Amino acid sequence: MLKMRARWAGLAAATTAGALFLAPTASAADTFPAFALPFASGQLVYSAGIHSDDGGSGVKNAIDFSPADKTVRAPLAGIVHLQHCAEGDWVTIDHDGGWRTGYYHMENIQVADGQRVVPGAVLGSTGNALPCGGSTTGAHVHFTLWTLPATTASGNSGDARDWRARGNWSGLSYAEVSGELAAALGEPIDGKELGGWRFAAGAEQYQGTATHLTDQSVVRLPGRFRVTA
Repeated sequence: MLKMRARWAGLAAATTAGALFLAPTASAADTFPAFALPFASGQLVYSAGIHSDDGGSGVKNAIDFSPADKTVRAPLAGIVHLQHCAEGDWVTIDHDGGWRTGYYHMENIQVADGQRVVPGAVLGSTGNALPCGGSTTGAHVHFTLWTLPATTASGNSGDARDWRARGNWSGLSYAEVSGELAAALGEPIDGKELGGWRFAAGAEQYQGTATHLTDQSVVRLPGRFRVTA
């Protein structure tokens, strides 16, 4: 959901598969799932680095990617939720263990609300869509990581404004999602392993590193890297 601070080069990255369907009743304290990167295997990916959801302050739960084939795929099995705004939709997926991933700026969305997806399922195309606001300087997907409370899984929505107790974020503005909601439910990208790479946040916004777990090679972000199956 954020402004990129680098020029996108239309290059891309890849994925591994994994996973169970959700029963989101746990918290971030549980074992981190075996997420792939949200792209097809074998591509280069350009990443502008790790940042907070608004690119300015708060928990750094976001990272921007631009794959060469411009196709965004599910990194793990789960259930799709379309989050509706005045100018269109953006996508979230609920995964086993209370984890949620988000996909902003996508165009040509290929999934429906409530749809179960398998790892690698096509979600849509990288783009510049701003359904709830925000900004972008080039086609990409703004990937975000979240944890949901047990009440979301039970269907107890509680107060309509109690974001901790509901998973329906339709109608929330860019400012609300990237501010109060991210502060409550955003999960840091720092230290997480995605598709065979460990990501670490930098001291500043839109910085960081990606370390390949197989050979321990390190790519500084912003930068490009390749993932193979």
